[in-house]
Amino acid sequence: MARILSPHCRVYGISDGALIADWKRTRFFGIATADLRKFAEGTPEVRAEFITVLLRAGCVRDRRKQHVDAGAGRWLRGVHLMIRTVGFGRVLRLLSLAAPQYARADVPSAEEIRRLKRAVQTHSRGSWLVDGDCKSEAVTAFLLLRRSGLEAVLHVGVREHPFALHAWTVSAGLCIPDADPQGHAFDPVLSIDGGGR
Repeated sequence: MARILSPHCRVYGISDGALIADWKRTRFFGIATADLRKFAEGTPEVRAEFITVLLRAGCVRDRRKQHVDAGAGRWLRGVHLMIRTVGFGRVLRLLSLAAPQYARADVPSAEEIRRLKRAVQTHSRGSWLVDGDCKSEAVTAFLLLRRSGLEAVLHVGVREHPFALHAWTVSAGLCIPDADPQGHAFDPVLSIDGGGR
């Protein structure tokens, strides 16, 4: 719960549950043990309802204000430059620093993912620097989704005949870029689903 709270809020465990201290407004909110259990073990809908209550109280930052695809062009060019400079393997190792564990209880909508895919691919194909590089597109999509608090999994796959590597990010059942470009299937050999782990 601590990771979804605003920076000025802290959660403290007490005998009958938890106490959220809002040090910016000097307010305190008590949470019963049963409600904590519902949050920890409940369905995504129950967790989303709980987060909505905390959002109205000002204890959680509204992560939906900014669209997931905001700044896609800048991120794409930066990621591509990093891959070209330090290598794809090192960039994958650095993902834990730039792409934290997802924190939102709600799942991303298919429309959000489609919009992100359009933005990433439009910037990729419209840039002479990136020019449709699957690694840059996949890492950019992964970073933007994770930084928005959404769940995403980055896959790196291989095809034997003819030999080729491909990278893609999966979220809400959609792939950025496509998992099987031009109808060629790739077997995943590496999957990153927890901020670089």
